[in-house]
Amino acid sequence: MKKILVATDASEYSRQALITALVLARKFQSEVELLFVMYKPLIYEAGQLGGEVIPPFRTEKDGELAIQATLKGIDVTDVTIIKKIVQGKPANMILREIENEKIDLVVMGSHGYGAISGAILGSVSQRVLHGAKCSVLIAR
Repeated sequence: MKKILVATDASEYSRQALITALVLARKFQSEVELLFVMYKPLIYEAGQLGGEVIPPFRTEKDGELAIQATLKGIDVTDVTIIKKIVQGKPANMILREIENEKIDLVVMGSHGYGAISGAILGSVSQRVLHGAKCSVLIAR
């Protein structure tokens, strides 16, 4: 097992998934990819005066905050961590990343609704579990 993917939304479930992945990565000398998927809505804020399109820097900033929140206080020494931020539908992007990066194992929380964006939901875990061509571990 060379590559472990952890999908995060900065929730406590995602943090537990990362801790679980790190235990496995140390045992099998694997690298861990920490992936944040920002759902890409067409409009960020709508009101009486119109709407505002999300600027790309905002997505990147939210992604960086989610990654930092997930890593905060967790010992990642002796493990190679790859950080990625992508836009799209979470389940689709996770499944695409599994294929593109030849991921051996996905570790994700049972459900999200994280503090930053709520990007990964329980239904996403289910879709990844059923669509992935590799093993998937749902951490609680």
